[in-house]
Amino acid sequence: MSRPVHVAGVGMLPFVKPGASEPYPQLGARAARAALDDARVDYQSVQQVYAGYVYGDSCSGQAVAYRLGLTGVPVINVNNNCATGSTALFLAHQAVASGAADCVLALGFEQMQRGAISAKWADRPDPSQPLIDAMQAIQGLESDTPVAAQLFGGAGRMHMQLYGTRAETFARIAVKAREHARHNPNAIFREALTLDEVLASPMVFDPLTRLQCCPPTCGGAAAVLCSADFARSRGLDTRVAIAAMAMTTDGNSSFDESDMRKLVGYDMARRAALQVYETAGVDPLDIPVAELHDCFTTNELISYEALGLCPEGEAERFVLDGQNTYGGRVVTNPSGGLLSKGHPLGATGLAQCAELVWQLRGQAGERQVAGARLGLQHNLGLGGACVVTLYRQV
Repeated sequence: MSRPVHVAGVGMLPFVKPGASEPYPQLGARAARAALDDARVDYQSVQQVYAGYVYGDSCSGQAVAYRLGLTGVPVINVNNNCATGSTALFLAHQAVASGAADCVLALGFEQMQRGAISAKWADRPDPSQPLIDAMQAIQGLESDTPVAAQLFGGAGRMHMQLYGTRAETFARIAVKAREHARHNPNAIFREALTLDEVLASPMVFDPLTRLQCCPPTCGGAAAVLCSADFARSRGLDTRVAIAAMAMTTDGNSSFDESDMRKLVGYDMARRAALQVYETAGVDPLDIPVAELHDCFTTNELISYEALGLCPEGEAERFVLDGQNTYGGRVVTNPSGGLLSKGHPLGATGLAQCAELVWQLRGQAGERQVAGARLGLQHNLGLGGACVVTLYRQV
């Protein structure tokens, strides 16, 4: 049995550069309180907590939750690379949908360090090594270039080889991201960019220039999920529900087909999206707003196709025709995305959730997508995990 799950409250802190944030226990607790206040629920009513973070010692989730109260509820720590926040949301959704709990807090936070993401342990196997080995077999490995940029840059190169996509098309996504972020007080980078500025920024890994790569940031975000009965009994906001949610991991195609797009999660995203559309009975062409995992411009572009927002091979035309922004078919990353907000790994998925809930409530201010009744979320972690969530205005 599966019962409806409502997003009663969301909260997000403005993301900041590494070194400029408060310590993670305060960071996470403030985000959680924002969601609880938005839901008009006290922490004593929360029956389970799923706390997502990547860089931190065991039980960091308890260090955050204990600042909310010592209620004795289960606190489950979640780590799934860049999909950590949405994995916490996925588990919270399961708990409510199954009847195991009526009110659950999903929480994500990250106190990041400066510089590109890298392995932290030198005395044990790197779980990303199979990805690195597969990439090296396809396109080689550059020792002085961040691995993530090589992986996602390679996916962009594959799209260029298959469909003739031009480098400047990826750069246009960065321009679009900043245009959207102008109206988002939670975004760290809100200054407009020109196409020439994006293309002229230092090359990281062709076709990716620096302004096409999301930076690490620190931040927190949270959501309160509850059952319909719980919400009605407390007079809570039930305008937004999770219509469907799916999480996938890698299949054989990720490693066996010498396709850099699939190595970085194309098929994971496709399978998760198809599950969501089938469960919800929704055509992806009817979705007006989406928050996508734009860790690099190349990943946003290939995700249009993986998620069925445009046909395979037509993402360049989709961008050039302005179908990915206001006035087009689907507004992608109205928040400015990771490219403008930065990427605090544990918080990203829940920040996406917050943006879409605000959109469906009509609370997004100048970012508002007119008439939005459906919102799609895509959050990807290499290694791997992909979570796709569809929200519905009730």
